[in-house]
Amino acid sequence: MKSLVLAEKPSVAKELARVLGCGAKQKSWYEGPKYVVTWALGHLVELAEPEDYNPAYKTWNLEDLPILPDKMNLKVIRETSHQYKAVAQLCKRSDIGELIIATDAGREGELVARWIMELAHWRKPFKRLWISSQTDMAIREGFAKLKAGRDYDRLYASAVCRAEADWLIGLNVTRALTSKYNAQLAAGRVQTPTLAMLMDREREINGFHPVPYWTVTADCGGFTALWRKDEKHDGRLYEKAEAEALAGRVKDKAAVVDTLRKTERTELPPLAYDLTELQRDANKRLGFSAKQTSNVLQRLYEQHKLVTYPRTDSRYLTSDMAPTFKSRLESVATGPYAALARPLLRKPLAITKRIVDDSKVTDHHAIIPTEQFVQLGALSPEERKLYDLIVRRFIALFYAPNRYDETSVVIRAGEERFYAKGYVQKDAGWKEVYGGAAAGSTAEADDEDEEEPADDGGRGAGAGRAQAAHMPSQSLPELQNGQKLSVRGSRIGSFETKPPARHTEASLLARMAKHNLGTPATRADIIEKLLGTDTIERQQSRLVPTGKGKQLIELVADDLRTPELTARWEQELERIAQGKGDPKAFIADIRSKTVRLVAEVKASQKEYKPHNLTHTKCPECGQKMMETKGKRGKMLVCPSRECGFRRPAEPALSGRRCPQCHKRMELHDGKAGKYFQCRPCNMVEKLDAGPGAGGKAGRKQQAQLAKQFSDNVTLGSSLGDALKAALERDGKE
Repeated sequence: MKSLVLAEKPSVAKELARVLGCGAKQKSWYEGPKYVVTWALGHLVELAEPEDYNPAYKTWNLEDLPILPDKMNLKVIRETSHQYKAVAQLCKRSDIGELIIATDAGREGELVARWIMELAHWRKPFKRLWISSQTDMAIREGFAKLKAGRDYDRLYASAVCRAEADWLIGLNVTRALTSKYNAQLAAGRVQTPTLAMLMDREREINGFHPVPYWTVTADCGGFTALWRKDEKHDGRLYEKAEAEALAGRVKDKAAVVDTLRKTERTELPPLAYDLTELQRDANKRLGFSAKQTSNVLQRLYEQHKLVTYPRTDSRYLTSDMAPTFKSRLESVATGPYAALARPLLRKPLAITKRIVDDSKVTDHHAIIPTEQFVQLGALSPEERKLYDLIVRRFIALFYAPNRYDETSVVIRAGEERFYAKGYVQKDAGWKEVYGGAAAGSTAEADDEDEEEPADDGGRGAGAGRAQAAHMPSQSLPELQNGQKLSVRGSRIGSFETKPPARHTEASLLARMAKHNLGTPATRADIIEKLLGTDTIERQQSRLVPTGKGKQLIELVADDLRTPELTARWEQELERIAQGKGDPKAFIADIRSKTVRLVAEVKASQKEYKPHNLTHTKCPECGQKMMETKGKRGKMLVCPSRECGFRRPAEPALSGRRCPQCHKRMELHDGKAGKYFQCRPCNMVEKLDAGPGAGGKAGRKQQAQLAKQFSDNVTLGSSLGDALKAALERDGKE
């Protein structure tokens, strides 16, 4: 009898088949003496749509809501039905004795396989492959130590609860909002509280009132010191006259070293990466979006086999991995990492609880390099940069702490006190891995500054933060208590308190993780969903709610806006996965909450006004059209769901380059035919220019050129669209 191995993707199936000796390639599977390896294409099975329960639900009506099927049904996804049929046929083969689930080792991977098994009526034994890397050695070891399939029933139950909860709440609330306000308004269990976080920050910014303040610094000969009232004071003066008087009093004044303290500081290496922390660091250091990091990381894991399982929420490693650390260091000891890794290979590794802690590892350990030999030249620039972060973080784990002396000095000039700090590096330790960053700075990404609260100087409402501000890190000369100095000059600095900065993806991911919104595997998709629905937008590196997002957050129920409810649901899903929670009670709570959320939308008296309405009228129904951003640029879209008319909002950019400025030219449709126009320098070229352009051959050439340069975008104008619509109506009549 043979074993049927079900992978999640064709690329993974190909590698499993190679390692398992399955050399016979068929259209939808690989076959060998002992194994048949097939694959899903992501999900092959999904929860049934409302119209699958009742055809009337195909039309969205507020009166039909909430839709709460007694039993949630499954259906085959039409686009990948061919692969499902192939897998189902393999399940029925008489020579197949067992199934080995080899989908991703996580909640979603379990759901992919189990739904296929349920719809295909699998009744034979099944086992689970649970591995944390895709190297040949890991695959062989995994197949030698297969887990009992039933050991993961609780994980499957958690996955089903998550999927059904998202369907019940997301679908019903989205349909309710869209139907009531006649606009495409999407809400969800995780995306709505995430949007609310961005809106909370926006309100803080809009309600912020800057406060001017001044500081006074003294030149003490070789270093500068900041005036502060006392040690707890931040050095700010809120009256300019007071600052000017202070600067005048200390200028050319004799001073003395009043207090001198030298303290040795120790900074431990940062923890290994989990997915969220890696996404945050890649966003801050490389400018990668969370989704971009996920995609690149998946390639490093599956295609190159250079890193361990990506979708982990742990930043620790397990004790049984400790013997592999040196071989992993040997594998990465190439190129720029050779000089960093080799000193570690000459002596026993310092393995502490910050590296290995079994109690802090759940399904998967932290992301680290595998034992696969790396060819850096085979990686794309994106892969190379992300791999660099992972390798340096792994190497840094085994380096000594960073040690430096922090010297703080208090200078007394008359009755006034000035403060200064200096740092002297003693042992760079793990900071050597990062090029010897300055003492007192850190490579750790989860610092509190990422939250960026309002700086109101303690004078206004909001999250004020005392900054013993404007105290630069500097090298101090050798000083002694009682030493006499002179203030050679003083300088007044003029500043304003600042509002909190808008969220970056790094800071938003931190907030989502803090409030337990989503999982490491889903947070990037939530951000992309908000961007894709024009609810938020990117402004350089910042995420900003759009006019649509600002209104949407006011239309949804308070319960769905707050992260506490969603966080409680996520915790309950985790309890179900651990066998401590009750799936039936969880879904019953979700159903009752769905009823209340839909009722609130129905009873609401609030209004929605599209923020992107234009003065252009739809040629089909006459309504004012909305301007939206699409893959091909701006589009004009009719707001009526029954109409659905759309066209480009701007002239199409062609492939033709302007002969003067070399920018892409616009393609227009004029009375004399199509023509190119360069908007910046107003250069115009006829598309059909040339001898014989007016004949049949010329028209054919014009059509070919239009096809070549138009990017396949339909051209038109409001008048042209109206005429076309009128002609079509006449034809129907």
